Amino acid sequence: MPQHGDMESSTMQIVSWIVRGLVAAIFLVMGVNHFRPRLARGMAASIPPAFRWNGVLRPLNLVYFTGVCELAGGVGILIPVTSLAAAICLVVFLVAVFPANAHLAAHPEKFGRASIPFWPRLIAQLVLIAIVLVAGLLR
Repeated sequence: MPQHGDMESSTMQIVSWIVRGLVAAIFLVMGVNHFRPRLARGMAASIPPAFRWNGVLRPLNLVYFTGVCELAGGVGILIPVTSLAAAICLVVFLVAVFPANAHLAAHPEKFGRASIPFWPRLIAQLVLIAIVLVAGLLR
């Protein structure tokens, strides 16, 4: 007969897999979107002028790089031994891309529906960071 502690542990494992699976799904879908040509061009346009360079660091290459980061983080969060490291990397990633999100928010005339107002976007980003950290800490 299962012990009470065994059921709690089993429930926590299920919760952990669900949370990590949802986080993985979010980042895997977002990562794949970075390689869809029309979306990638829109994302490249959202990079603030201060971060626009030529050559290897041109905006479209940055979009591809961030897509790879999201894909790697999405996979890494699923693997228990790498989930904490992946969560930390995803948090750093979310902080690093926030200037592009703020640029989108500041220019609704240019970005239309992608231009979510600054404060709701910031709150959503902070909530996502918290969820990512929880996912990385769950075992």
